[in-house]
Amino acid sequence: MALKITDQCINCDVCEPECPNEAIYQGIEIYEINPSKCTECVGHFDTPQCKEVCPVDCIPLDLDHPETQEELHIKFVQLTTAKAALVTVVIKAAV
Repeated sequence: MALKITDQCINCDVCEPECPNEAIYQGIEIYEINPSKCTECVGHFDTPQCKEVCPVDCIPLDLDHPETQEELHIKFVQLTTAKAALVTVVIKAAV
């Protein structure tokens, strides 16, 4: 299941750089999480890093986006494969 940031967010800026999938971004009022990029850090870490660093505990599961651990792992593979392909294209273009 993806995570979400609630309106209890204090915009402290600590969660965004911790996300290995770049799923966290500054919204209009608070930070937000793109559920299509959030894997709860599956494939990267044992626990969601944004939750680990959040000082106000405002990052619960997003019940609107239910996913199994297997689905999160598949999403991780897809995201990292796409990122690797993009890096390869950029490197080849630079050469």
